[in-house]
Amino acid sequence: MKRGKKYLAALEKIEPNKRHTLEEAVSKLKEVAFAKFDETVELTMWLGVDPRKADQLVRGTIVLPHGLGGMAKKVVVIAQGDKIREAQEAGADEAGGDDIVEKIKGGWMEFDALIATPDMMGKVGQLGKILGPRGLMPNPKTGTVTMDVKTAIEETKAGKVEYRVDKTGVIHSPVGKVSFDDAKLQENARVLINAVIKAKPTTAKGRYLKKINLAATMSPGVLLDELAYV
Repeated sequence: MKRGKKYLAALEKIEPNKRHTLEEAVSKLKEVAFAKFDETVELTMWLGVDPRKADQLVRGTIVLPHGLGGMAKKVVVIAQGDKIREAQEAGADEAGGDDIVEKIKGGWMEFDALIATPDMMGKVGQLGKILGPRGLMPNPKTGTVTMDVKTAIEETKAGKVEYRVDKTGVIHSPVGKVSFDDAKLQENARVLINAVIKAKPTTAKGRYLKKINLAATMSPGVLLDELAYV
């Protein structure tokens, strides 16, 4: 991939293979960020797991203490009865039952998160081929299949983040914006790292945290000292 002059200039400010403390990494990241827009900061973690094995599929959700910045997520709820009204009162952008299912079948995808009550999952399951590839399929493990729709909506809008290891054993997750105060970025990143550490499968062998990288949307990444979290 051919890199632009600004990227290459930023890359020169980063010492190859040097591991940093979280505080150093955030400071360095802000130093090299060059985009004219408020870049998203993403944490990438390489794990010593085999995602092909169901008991090593590291995944979960956390609510970042300082959110993600930017526009609030558009949340849709599929429920029935009083739960529809509860969702509307809790701030859902749209809430309904069969009507929402049919809209999605028809190609409507104008939302960032989908929450469903367990009694509607039989119908939501019909949307698997549409929602699955986009990472929008409700799942009990991520708190998006629940009768407590009020809490689920509030957490999602407050900056709840789902992390999930991909087929190569890597987790990518946003932790804020470049414009965030250093302390807020550090705390968001620390909460995510600690959550992934706690989610370590008992069957994982060898080193669990192999590499951690912090990067902004357009900028080169900064390595963290993964041994500090062992």
